[in-house]
Amino acid sequence: MEIGFFCNMNLVTHKAFAAWRYANFRLYMVARLTLTMGIIMQSVITGWMVYLYTKDAFMLGLTGLAEAIPAIAVGLYAGYLADKYHRKKIILTSLLFLILSSVCITYINFHEHYYYTKFGVVPLFAFTFCVGISRGFLASATNAMSAGLVPLEVLPNMISWNTTAWYIGAIAGPAIGGIVYNNYNAGYVSLLYTLLMVIAFVSYVFLKIPAASHTLTQSWFLSFKEGVVYLKQNKILLGAITLDLLAVMFGDAIVLLPAFAATVLNIDAATTGWLRAAPAVGSIVMATWLAFHPPVNNTGRKLLFSVACFGFAMIAFGLSHSFMLTYIILALAGMFDTVSVIVRNIILQTTTHDSMRGRVASINSIFIGSSNEIGAFVAGSMAKMFTLQASVVLGGCITVFVVLLMWRIVPELKKYNQLEKSQNVSE
Repeated sequence: MEIGFFCNMNLVTHKAFAAWRYANFRLYMVARLTLTMGIIMQSVITGWMVYLYTKDAFMLGLTGLAEAIPAIAVGLYAGYLADKYHRKKIILTSLLFLILSSVCITYINFHEHYYYTKFGVVPLFAFTFCVGISRGFLASATNAMSAGLVPLEVLPNMISWNTTAWYIGAIAGPAIGGIVYNNYNAGYVSLLYTLLMVIAFVSYVFLKIPAASHTLTQSWFLSFKEGVVYLKQNKILLGAITLDLLAVMFGDAIVLLPAFAATVLNIDAATTGWLRAAPAVGSIVMATWLAFHPPVNNTGRKLLFSVACFGFAMIAFGLSHSFMLTYIILALAGMFDTVSVIVRNIILQTTTHDSMRGRVASINSIFIGSSNEIGAFVAGSMAKMFTLQASVVLGGCITVFVVLLMWRIVPELKKYNQLEKSQNVSE
C-alpha cells in the first residue's frame, strides 16, 4: 500500500514538472518573469506618481486607457504579422522598442521635479502609450509561439507554470518597485525596469523558435475575417473570453488601489506595493495547485464559480477599511481569477490550429489583455461618478450578474469538461 502511494506521488510530481525538462521553456520562463516584473513594477509606480501629481482617481483610469488604445489599435494587425512572419523577430523588435522607451522614462524620472513641473504627467502618459504599442505586438507573437515550446500533451502543465511565473513577477515587481521608490526615487525604479527588459531580450535571443510551417498569403482583412469566423464557431472559447472580458471590465478595481491606499487605508507607496502584490500571492498559490491538480473535471462550472467568487471578493474589497483584511480579500480574488486565466488559455492553445494562432491570439489579447486597461478606465469613471468605495462594490455586483447571464445564454460553457474532451481526442 505504502509503495503504491509513493509511486503515485512520484508520478504526479513528475507530471507536474514535465514542462521544465525543455530548455526552450526554461528560457521562456526567464523572459516571462523579468518582463512581468518590469512592466507591473513600472505600472504601479506610474499610477502612484499620476495620483501624487493630480490627486484625481479619474486620471488613474486614463492611464489604463492610454495603454489600451494603442494595444487595441495594433492588436489585429499584430496577429496577422504573427501568422505571416517569424514570431521571434516580432518579439525582439517589440522588446527593443520597450527598452528604448524605458531609457527615455528613466532619464525623465531622474529629473522628475523639472519635467513634471513643466509638462505635468504627460511624460508618464506618453511612456504608457509606448508600452501599449509594444504589448499589442508582444501579446500576439508570444501567445502564438508558446504552444510550440513543448509537446502538446505537456501544454496544460506549461500553461500552469507560465501563469505561476506571471504571478511571481506580479508579486515581486510591485514590492521591489515600492521599496526602491520609497528609499530612492522613480529614476532608480525605471533603471531597474530597463535592466529587466534587457534580460528578457537576451533570453528571447537564445530561445529557439522554428519558423511557421505555413505561408499566409491572404490580405489583412480576409485573414482577420477568417480568424473571427474561426473564433465564432468555437462557442466554448468565445464564451470563456466574453466572461473574462466583462468580469474584468466591470469588476477589476485594482487600478484604484493608490487612491484607496491614500484615502481609505492611509498607507505609503512601499506598503501599497505589497498590497498590489496580494492578488498575485493568491494567484501563485492557485496556479501551483493547478499544476499538480489540473482543472479537467467540471471545468466550465469551476470557471463560472470562480468568476462569481471574484465578483464577491471585489464587493468585500470595496467595503473593507482594514489593511490586513483587504490583503486577504485581494489574495482570494487572485486565486479565483487564476482559474479563469488557466482554463481559458488551455482552451485557446489546445483548440486553435497553428496557422490561426496569431490571429486568434490577437483577438483574445484585445478582448482580454486590453480589458484590464479599459476596466481601469471604467473603474476611474465610476469612482468619479460615485464614491470610491461604492464604485468598487457596484463593479463586483455587475461581475456576479455577468456570471448568471453567461450561465443562461452559453449553456455549452457550463457543460464543458476538459477530461472528456481529452479522452475523446485520444480515442
